[in-house]
Amino acid sequence: MNYGDIITIEPGKRGGRPCIRGLRITLADVLGWLAAGMSHAEILADYPELTEEDIRACLAYAADRERRVVTAAK
Repeated sequence: MNYGDIITIEPGKRGGRPCIRGLRITLADVLGWLAAGMSHAEILADYPELTEEDIRACLAYAADRERRVVTAAK
């Protein structure tokens, strides 16, 4: 998945943390909600500005970041 158009980083927004499409919703917010047991449908109902593709982009970004951390540690 190409999440480059979905995950944005702006120095003055949310402390420069990765956000979704320039919104003030961070990648960490979405991952936290998923980790807490919220379903995609529940997240989308609570945050109608998000899409299913946004949630998948968060997961893809996190997976890629984890791969880079593991690779760098070797």
